[in-house]
Amino acid sequence: MEYKKEVLQEAKMDCWMAALLTIVAGVGTLLLLRRVVSSHPEAKEKIQRARNRRTESLRRAEESVIRYKQSHQTIDLAPILELPLSQLTKQLHEGSLDPKDVFYSYMEKTLAVHKKLNCCTEILLESLDQLETVGSNKEGLLYGVPVSIKDNCGYKGHDSSCGVLLHLEQPVQEDAVLVQVLKKQGAIPFVKTNVPQGLLSYDCSNPMYGQTVNPHNLQKTSGGSSGGEGALIGGGGSLLAIGSDIGGSIRIPASFCGICGFKPTAGRLSSQGFQAACRGQKSVPSTPGPIARDVDSLALCMQALLCDHMFSLDPTVPPLPFNMQIYQSSKPLRIGYLECDGFQQPSPSMVRSVREVKALLEQAGHTFVPFQPLRIKEALYELMLKGIYADGATTLIQKLVGSPLDPTLKQQILPYTFPVWLKKTLSFLLKPWFPRTSISLRALCGVGSVPKLWKQHAAVEDYIKDTIAHWRRCNIDVLLCPVIAPAYNLLYCAKNSTILSYTMLYNLLNFPAGVVPVTTVTKEDEEELKHYAGIYQDVYDKLFKEAVTGGEGLPVAVQCVALPWQEELCLRFMKEVEQLVKQSRK
Repeated sequence: MEYKKEVLQEAKMDCWMAALLTIVAGVGTLLLLRRVVSSHPEAKEKIQRARNRRTESLRRAEESVIRYKQSHQTIDLAPILELPLSQLTKQLHEGSLDPKDVFYSYMEKTLAVHKKLNCCTEILLESLDQLETVGSNKEGLLYGVPVSIKDNCGYKGHDSSCGVLLHLEQPVQEDAVLVQVLKKQGAIPFVKTNVPQGLLSYDCSNPMYGQTVNPHNLQKTSGGSSGGEGALIGGGGSLLAIGSDIGGSIRIPASFCGICGFKPTAGRLSSQGFQAACRGQKSVPSTPGPIARDVDSLALCMQALLCDHMFSLDPTVPPLPFNMQIYQSSKPLRIGYLECDGFQQPSPSMVRSVREVKALLEQAGHTFVPFQPLRIKEALYELMLKGIYADGATTLIQKLVGSPLDPTLKQQILPYTFPVWLKKTLSFLLKPWFPRTSISLRALCGVGSVPKLWKQHAAVEDYIKDTIAHWRRCNIDVLLCPVIAPAYNLLYCAKNSTILSYTMLYNLLNFPAGVVPVTTVTKEDEEELKHYAGIYQDVYDKLFKEAVTGGEGLPVAVQCVALPWQEELCLRFMKEVEQLVKQSRK
């Protein structure tokens, strides 16, 4: 009844309030244009130079592929693309596959996928030289494997642009630690992939490189912020990638593109050399992680990265090698599960995917326990949103100054530019009609002072402690829950942040979490979606319904979660889900 009352209040909103909102939107747009957008010739020239560098790298890569194919006309490169990573590495180590054949098969496919999806920012032409010397690392676990890396992952001599002009033409001085480890393990980083402007978005578009689209439907987004990786792997142009995740930035693109993605506990893998969206922000930690076609590939990547070389290069990382015994365990699990977090109603396909996987796991002998996140509304606004934008979004806005604002971000960024007094005033005025907008604006004011920042950090620590205690009272090993799905229609990500409660929560908690594709959207899901109203029945619920409409046939994943530092257990759980789903289709 309370929600129905809110809907009626919203419907009867006075004309003066509608006029006020129109005026505020107009003033906000002017502020936005003044603070962010630039029409300076220097900005346009800088963007054009970035595009030219990409075009040139693509051209030179294409020429190298043509030359290789002309000199190896009897070799059929196509079957290489069908091999899973485990088989590929086995054949490379045995010598039955040549690293050059593998490299050029993926380079050719990447170029083709990019033409369709716009997923690459630059081909790393140094990979051609590394290919000539890769034999010196033949003992490496990833010997001869081409690996794609997200734009913000440092590669010597190349920009980590984060989709903003500020970082263009600022080539990094050395490889990120993970890039150094990949090379030591015999992998060949060969391409950088696209990201949203400023990274803090789950879309994938920026003014330099444009919009990346979904491999399953070109009218849908690939997700973000590791969206270039999601599209490239989902389109078959790569089989292993390194992304990063602060609110679902690995898991959402993996879900949207029908592949696997894994967010470890922050600190398990080195973040040195990754360009951050808002460096210094501590409430919601970001972490690098692998993206791949299957769970075994994720596990192999973690095994390769968790080595003495990484522990030596970055002594801040705990020296915990990958525990294969836990990953290969078949012990029955006690699994917590949730279909809805009580804050944002999931899509019908999200609910169905959890129910179907739960049924398969129960048949396999696992025990299930209902689980609900604690105080999810408070966690999203007071801990996550206020934590990431503790400075009132000043750092992010400063990074965007002098740059054209990408169309996919305008509605998200607009309230960030308001002065604090205006955010507080609007929060007060909108509370009766738009309660979630009101509390969001209040959170975007930031914390206000250092003592309040410490208090906010303490509140995060308390929330983590309370959640772990709740987890232990439920006596569960792992958690099965929804992940955002299916892929959105273009231009909708900036309009709805409430759905991020399903992914960002596990960044806040610093729990390892991964996604596994398990089904696709059905006609029945689409029919049920027509009756979707949402929990609050507000503008965010309406926008979510619009965003996921028209998704028949698109992939849907589930999310698997474990306690901090239990990456191997989380991956083992993901592997079981993957296997049971495959068996059920036979």
